[in-house]
Amino acid sequence: MIPKYRQQFNQDFSQEKYSLLKEYLKQKSGLEPAFRVSESPIFLKKEFESKLIDASESIIDQIKTLSPDLLRKAVPDNCYVPGHTDKPHFLTIDFGICRSENGEIEPQLIELQAFPSLYAFQKVFEDTFCEVYPFLSEIRNKMPHEEFKNYMKDLILGNEDPENVILLEIYPEKQKTAIDFVLTEKLLGIKTVCLTKLKKEGKKLFYENEGKLTEIKRIYNRVIFDELDRILDLKTEFDFREDVDVKWVTHPNWFFKISKFLLPLLQHQFVPKSYFLHEFPENENLENFVLKPLFSFAGSGVNLNPTKEITDVIKDKENYILQRKVNYEPVFEDINGDFSKGEIRLLYIWRENDEPPILLENLARMTKADMVNVDFNKKDAIWIGSSNAFFAE
Repeated sequence: MIPKYRQQFNQDFSQEKYSLLKEYLKQKSGLEPAFRVSESPIFLKKEFESKLIDASESIIDQIKTLSPDLLRKAVPDNCYVPGHTDKPHFLTIDFGICRSENGEIEPQLIELQAFPSLYAFQKVFEDTFCEVYPFLSEIRNKMPHEEFKNYMKDLILGNEDPENVILLEIYPEKQKTAIDFVLTEKLLGIKTVCLTKLKKEGKKLFYENEGKLTEIKRIYNRVIFDELDRILDLKTEFDFREDVDVKWVTHPNWFFKISKFLLPLLQHQFVPKSYFLHEFPENENLENFVLKPLFSFAGSGVNLNPTKEITDVIKDKENYILQRKVNYEPVFEDINGDFSKGEIRLLYIWRENDEPPILLENLARMTKADMVNVDFNKKDAIWIGSSNAFFAE
């Protein structure tokens, strides 16, 4: 796709430049990425970008029509957090890069989340690709870095002093996304705080900031609920379900509301048909579907080849979906003449006074395996891992 830029990149590529890419990322953050960084960006045509935007705008319009009562059903009662907001502050939409029956390369929706992804990292990642390969600057994201920074500050800080705003995570230093936390701190001047370090007095939350107890007024939330459930003997002063005087960015309830829960409700030519497991029609063939738990991240619990024996023993069928399989097309040629498949995630923000959300960046992932997960690739595979998409005519 876009042979001009693919050929130029492959000609310019070297292991030295790949090492330089990773070294620049380390210099900018003080950390090495804990996930694999792909050697290459992905190049896609503007025509493909238009399809992405068209599908995303349709999905967003459909989300707007959904009733609060319906969305409330997505939130388990034992996970409901008070102080809900009318909109999610973040919206990320994942598309597989596929080939249609008529031979055209097209996006197919994989999932969507109202949860912040690697916003700060991806902007730096794009900048770094352009530093190592200057020709990429002619097709880079048109949004200047300062404009991106102002959007993020307005969204996450609001009118608060940075010392009263925190990025909240559970054991952040152990997370694969720690590099994004550091770059977010640099971008916004806020601190990353572990959930176990929060102090609670009445309805107010505090953290220790340079030796003094500092009130928290806004929380940039990066805690994933199902991760909390897996941590035994977790000791905290604060439970998410308590009513406290903070502004959530974004509110934890949206983690459930904008999720795989919506996939059976959405319609578009680039949205594969999905069903809740307990509503799967008898006239459909399981072989054509992927089984996914509603509330899991990073491919956890996904079964690419479900059988009736597997689905019959699932007790909470309402917490699973079956999504029609799509065929990822290997279109990204590496220096050895082999091809990688890919996904692209659009990173939106949705400020409270904005009618439509604003697209800030993208995140791409490359693979040579059946699942877009580095762990499923051969150890010596290249052109795999986290990447960034560039669009051109």
